[in-house]
Amino acid sequence: MFGAVAKAIFGSSNDRYVKSLDKIVRRIAAYEPAMQSLSDEELTAQTQLFRNRLAQGETLDDILPEAFATCREASKRVLGMRHFDVQMIGGIVMHRGEIAEMRTGEGKTLVATLATYLNAIEGKGVHVVTVNDYLAKRDAEWMGQLYKFLGLSVGVIVPNLSEYERREAYNADITYATNNELGFDYLRDNMKHERGQMVHRPFNYAIVDEVDSILIDEARTPLIISGPTDDKSDLYIAVDAVVKTIDPSLYEADEKTKNISLTEDGVEWVERALETAGLLVGSNLYDIENTMVVHHLDQALKANVMFKRDIDYIVKDEKVVIIDEFTGRMMDGRRWSNGLHQAVEAKEGVRIEPENQTMASITFQNYFRMYPKLGGMTGTAATEAAEFFDIYKMNVVTIPTNVPVQRVDEEDEFYKNTTDKFGAIAKLIREKYESGQPVLVGTVSIEKSEMLSDFLRKEGVKHAVLNARFHEMEAHIVAQAGRLGAVTIATNMAGRGTDIKLGGNLEFRVEDELRDVPEGPEREAAIAKIAAEIEEEKAKVLAAGGLCVIGTERHESRRIDNQLRGRSGRQGDPGLSKFYLCLEDDLLRIFGPDTLFARMMNSNLADGEAIGSKWLSKAIETAQKKVEARNYDIRKQVVEYDNVMNDQRKVIYEQRADIMDAETIGEVVEDMRADTINAIVADACPPGSYPEQWDVEQLKARVDGVLGIPAPIDDWLQEDQLEPETIEERLVALADAHMAEKISNLDESSWRGLEKSVLLERLDHHWKEHLATLDALRQVVFLRAYAQKTPINEYKQEAFGLFEKMLEVIREDVTRILMTAEFRMRPPEDFQLPELPDFLTSHIDPFTGDDDTQSVPGAAAMLGALGAQGAAQAAGPGQGGADPYAGTGISRNSPCPCGSGQKYKHCHGAAD
Repeated sequence: MFGAVAKAIFGSSNDRYVKSLDKIVRRIAAYEPAMQSLSDEELTAQTQLFRNRLAQGETLDDILPEAFATCREASKRVLGMRHFDVQMIGGIVMHRGEIAEMRTGEGKTLVATLATYLNAIEGKGVHVVTVNDYLAKRDAEWMGQLYKFLGLSVGVIVPNLSEYERREAYNADITYATNNELGFDYLRDNMKHERGQMVHRPFNYAIVDEVDSILIDEARTPLIISGPTDDKSDLYIAVDAVVKTIDPSLYEADEKTKNISLTEDGVEWVERALETAGLLVGSNLYDIENTMVVHHLDQALKANVMFKRDIDYIVKDEKVVIIDEFTGRMMDGRRWSNGLHQAVEAKEGVRIEPENQTMASITFQNYFRMYPKLGGMTGTAATEAAEFFDIYKMNVVTIPTNVPVQRVDEEDEFYKNTTDKFGAIAKLIREKYESGQPVLVGTVSIEKSEMLSDFLRKEGVKHAVLNARFHEMEAHIVAQAGRLGAVTIATNMAGRGTDIKLGGNLEFRVEDELRDVPEGPEREAAIAKIAAEIEEEKAKVLAAGGLCVIGTERHESRRIDNQLRGRSGRQGDPGLSKFYLCLEDDLLRIFGPDTLFARMMNSNLADGEAIGSKWLSKAIETAQKKVEARNYDIRKQVVEYDNVMNDQRKVIYEQRADIMDAETIGEVVEDMRADTINAIVADACPPGSYPEQWDVEQLKARVDGVLGIPAPIDDWLQEDQLEPETIEERLVALADAHMAEKISNLDESSWRGLEKSVLLERLDHHWKEHLATLDALRQVVFLRAYAQKTPINEYKQEAFGLFEKMLEVIREDVTRILMTAEFRMRPPEDFQLPELPDFLTSHIDPFTGDDDTQSVPGAAAMLGALGAQGAAQAAGPGQGGADPYAGTGISRNSPCPCGSGQKYKHCHGAAD
């Protein structure tokens, strides 16, 4: 009670924090007259003046008011948009490494320019992270005009860029990119064999757009780079044929976790069916020899029962394409993990792509925590504020709107079944359509959007459908959703990135209607005419009540509902929002109130009748909170497990960097050799043991196999009081002498390069094997809970032991190769790199199987990703005559930017 009174009098902590920033906003405003008086050249010169002040010891906070005022004035001149005072507050919040929660239509894209410009002045690089490639390109071009006016360089990272182009983009003052591109580039950088091939600079500052979508929704699934394994298509097809004949009574399905388990009768039935199909070794399904068959059986069951066509995926061009549950978009090239995608391909009868082996991985949590400072912006973050602080140490600050919100949010309406609900929705849409009020309808799946489309066709309502099937038209459909009488059905609205302006969007109408009209007076007149039509239409839409938003059911997350609702009522426009629910909705059916509630609804509601109450709305909100808490636990668990791997990842990546940076690694190799000999001797001659207890045969075999040198061990053993340390010292001396003799016959610089190549190649190979082992460990460590042990603690302990073992194996492997191999140096011109396999980048959920995989186009684009495992030589030296890349600073050992698959010095750089 006291807290509520105090809040009413003094405001919330958020209100007080925002109010405290007014002082800075007034200082920014005080500089505005001075900035207005500057010429364009003088305004541009401000950036260099700020850099000089930073060099003299001032901080970014010291220059913030003037820098923000400079950016505001430049925006007025270049973009025709002046930042509001509340937008200045958003810029300050983002600069401080916090999240600015701003309503839809409040201009978050423009707000980001303030913090981006200020932090880019240092020249250390600022990353602006977007949810898709379209927004990255759009914002880089749109806001890039402002940055370039102020003397800053802008880069954009999209798929299919060469490594040279990526390096140039990362070296820009400001770089726009998607979260996936940034993460995958980081992983690929740490698979390179030369520092000059890496594209990233040291991490500095990032602003994440739609921060809840990227750092919350997508953070449940780690990024993975993988390579192909053996083809098992026949096994998938055979197991799928068996699964399709299983009676539903023989298994139990859990829709919450999308898991399926066979009953006892089901196990017996499956054993007989697999035995008949020749897929079972022996007669017991759970014998160790049948582990692979059990795995494929589980995935085939999940694919056939839990994954629905047109909801979880669609089949397009004879390929299974995943549908993003958060955005409703097709995720072309992305694949479910652990054989699930192959099981769905077998189910649908399309070509089965082979599985892949993990080569590098990282979670978004651990990737973004590498930035010393991280800011964000979104329309919906307050419901996840605790998670943002726990995981990323970022506070959420709600920024007030520039104009008070006029939208009316009506109570939810409940129906018995989907047919009644959709009938009521279609009736309301027809009423709005006839009055001219634009309507935006949010659905949760393609199936539901097409079902509603059928209802609207029967009502005679003209409408547009926006879902994964019509992904290409997304921005154009959304942009015109605010026109008079427009009806738009959208499958989720997360991260659409296009404002719905009442009366229509001028930019998109010009692009659609005047594409073929050349620049000139005629085009200018046509644009002016369209602008006048939009203003006239906007007045009619405002009179009709603004945009009406209808939700066909509640999403698992309140944020997604708020994103849909927030499309209406931008910048003080009137609007209306309402959600329709029924007992058949997934949220109510799986997570909602118990069966008593369902019985009451069924017995007390007539067909077509609706009820609405605050109690029911509260029950739905409680169900959503339960789901959000469950999803948070899943994400937290992913972080806990990846933290273990992250510590090891840092060690490996730092070692790789040290090796690449070192002039010579002779001392490292020498230490490895000594450690290996120490381990061999300690294993055969344990400390404190007697000579007669030593395993002499093992010692001789290991010395011969690993060191490849003749050692008179039998003679040494004849000596009295021989100590293991003496054996070790003598072996080290023999090995050092053998290596010195080998090196004396080789060119010194070539030998240094060879040592680096061997060490990096072995490091990468065993790290890849280690990742596969940890994946397997994570999948079975939960069984330790039956022994009253904490799985995560068991995982940490096992992972540490495996890591120590891996380092030991690497040392022995490198020593064996360098000691036993015969090396003959050949001229570089004769050297030809082996062909690189097609690698995959994937964004895989280890708990649910959700995946986000994309093929890397062209082997040449990945040259250097695995050093010696490069792409096949595809072009002759110096192709194309004069070197077009001369003076660009590209390393002679880097891949040639032309994409030939050769090193630069053997291709276009050969003439240098």
